[in-house]
Amino acid sequence: MAALINYTTLIVIGLYLIYEGGMRLIEPPEVKGWTVVIIAGLALVVDALTAGLTYSMQKGSQNIRALFLHNLSDALASVAVIVGGTLIILYDMRWVDPAITIGIALYILYLAFAEIGGPIRTLMLGSPPDIDGGDVVAVLRQTEGVSDVHHVHLWQMEENAPALDAHVVVEDVAWGQLEQIKAELKTQIGAEFGIDHSTLEFERNEACDVEAPLFGHDKHQIE
Repeated sequence: MAALINYTTLIVIGLYLIYEGGMRLIEPPEVKGWTVVIIAGLALVVDALTAGLTYSMQKGSQNIRALFLHNLSDALASVAVIVGGTLIILYDMRWVDPAITIGIALYILYLAFAEIGGPIRTLMLGSPPDIDGGDVVAVLRQTEGVSDVHHVHLWQMEENAPALDAHVVVEDVAWGQLEQIKAELKTQIGAEFGIDHSTLEFERNEACDVEAPLFGHDKHQIE
């Protein structure tokens, strides 16, 4: 949720900066170059330090990655502002300020739209992007004693925690070995795909629905 709020805030800020930059291009205001350079320099130091502190932690957390990208974009923006302020001091190029503002805003929007899909996928219980459902089904079907699977659900239960629900059809001769089959299935999907949370429902061959969908549920079963 924190990552989604962060990226949404970046999108709102980016759109606002584009609006402000466009208005300033139409009527370039007077800009005090030295003030711009000094403030941007201080901001660059703070943003660079914060980005450096969060860099090593951002690979395993969507929330920390959102914070890191936010700080990184602020640091790059400060660099651009320093360059713009210098050009204003040397050449009185006042149009550079709104032009840089628009450029920064476009970069912020690019980062936000590129990363916001991950938090949305997690909050909407979407399927893990790095796990192929077909591969999971193949591993389940290859387990000894299993004749088929259906109603397979894969979703991102929480950050870095994929989950699985599935109906497992067990061969009649193996019905007395359900605990061993369940343990083997959980071990296999845990080792192959990192799925440590799974809910498996077992069915006999003669009792299973032959028309059941492989993934998800059909309308009749939802009702």
